[in-house]
Amino acid sequence: MKVTKEKIAIDWLLIVLGIFSAALGLKGFLLSSHFIDGGVTGISMLIGNITDTSIAIYIVLLNIPFLILGYKRLGAQFAFKSTVGIIGLSLCVAFVHFPDITPDKLLTAVFGGVFIGVGIGFAMRGGAVLDGTEIAALLLSRKAQLLKISDIVLILNIVIFSTAAYFLGIERAMYSILTYVSASKMIDLILNGIEQYTGITVISLKSEVIRKVITMQMGRGVTIYQGKSGYGKDGHINETRDIIFTVVTRLEVPALKEKIIKIDPAAFIIQHSIDDTTGGLLKRKALH
Repeated sequence: MKVTKEKIAIDWLLIVLGIFSAALGLKGFLLSSHFIDGGVTGISMLIGNITDTSIAIYIVLLNIPFLILGYKRLGAQFAFKSTVGIIGLSLCVAFVHFPDITPDKLLTAVFGGVFIGVGIGFAMRGGAVLDGTEIAALLLSRKAQLLKISDIVLILNIVIFSTAAYFLGIERAMYSILTYVSASKMIDLILNGIEQYTGITVISLKSEVIRKVITMQMGRGVTIYQGKSGYGKDGHINETRDIIFTVVTRLEVPALKEKIIKIDPAAFIIQHSIDDTTGGLLKRKALH
């Protein structure tokens, strides 16, 4: 129960911090310059700019359909946290005073996005969302197998920023795109961390030597599984060989590839990014 209570407390702390960070990005930077973000928040800001009204009410109203979808498909706990987060953001925008931090348009676009991205990232870490777009994209991607969540979000935001260009002007729309990019990068940073991991698969006739280099020199864990060759440069077919898989940080990738190629210039190296990892030997072992 102690761990559960601590986890609940941390989740709500992250959601509250996320609310205030996003509200600071909106009121401290974007609203005074008439820049917008993407998603439902961006639509709310666009309507607020066109009608010259507060965006607070639109943040709640436009998110209601997505919260209902989230409740039906993703569960009551997620929907409750997200409802509290969205209403909290709306109340912050309506009643909490934030100073207008800078008149500089570039700084406004970049740092407005930074604070919004940090806020959304914290809320997502706490198990909630501050924008219903992600819920809609997740559910639509399950229906349309050919589209990823990122594709659906991108399509929606193209429509939003195209509309912004028409009503607010090209310059403000371009600064708004910069805000969205900045926010997206910060969300990735909060969710995935600075040490982003990369999966490396190595197929080589010298797999045992490569395994020792990875484990003994670099202090990384490996997984070895057996495969059979098709038709490659060596001309061997159906020959059994060990395949090495390891996970390293992206900063270690060049050094690892250099070591592998030095051992076996003909090694087949497959590299792909990893969004998240749990368990396993991810931290470097102490080498003696």
